[in-house]
Amino acid sequence: MTPNYFEFYELPETFRPDEAALKRRYYALSREYHPDFHATESPERQREILQLATLNTNAYRTLADADQRMAYILSQHGLLEEGKQELPPDFLMEVMELNEQLMELEFEPDQAIVERVTNEVNALTDTLEAGIEPVLAGYPGLPIDARTRALEQVRTYYLKKRYLLRIRESLAKFATRS
Repeated sequence: MTPNYFEFYELPETFRPDEAALKRRYYALSREYHPDFHATESPERQREILQLATLNTNAYRTLADADQRMAYILSQHGLLEEGKQELPPDFLMEVMELNEQLMELEFEPDQAIVERVTNEVNALTDTLEAGIEPVLAGYPGLPIDARTRALEQVRTYYLKKRYLLRIRESLAKFATRS
């Protein structure tokens, strides 16, 4: 299991961390665990320092990026495991329709269809973002027993967002061909 980066940084688990505090903690630990400052230590201690320096770098890279942070939190709670990635049927139908339109573009490029699909994806994304924002912002204040429901909502959002990202990537390919 991945170490708890929030505990490592002595920060509360949140989807919206204090970026300045995160950065301060990273730099403080970077200085503390810099291998050059421990060159005279025993080989065992040097290995330990190197592991801590690596942990610090991995923690910062993960927590500083909103998408990686979200995936990390969900993984820490066992919500991104294989087989636990069900999405609502109505969303899957919408995505299937968008993918069918993309398949049509494979055979017959049409800028109007590209624009229509782009607008639909943008509208879906905007709706997703607006719906999840209160959950992300309110997560730290939730009682522990209420967090499970919030995490399930975040998982659904995360998975939907990834579907839409793949469609955007496909759209970008068609846009370059036109």
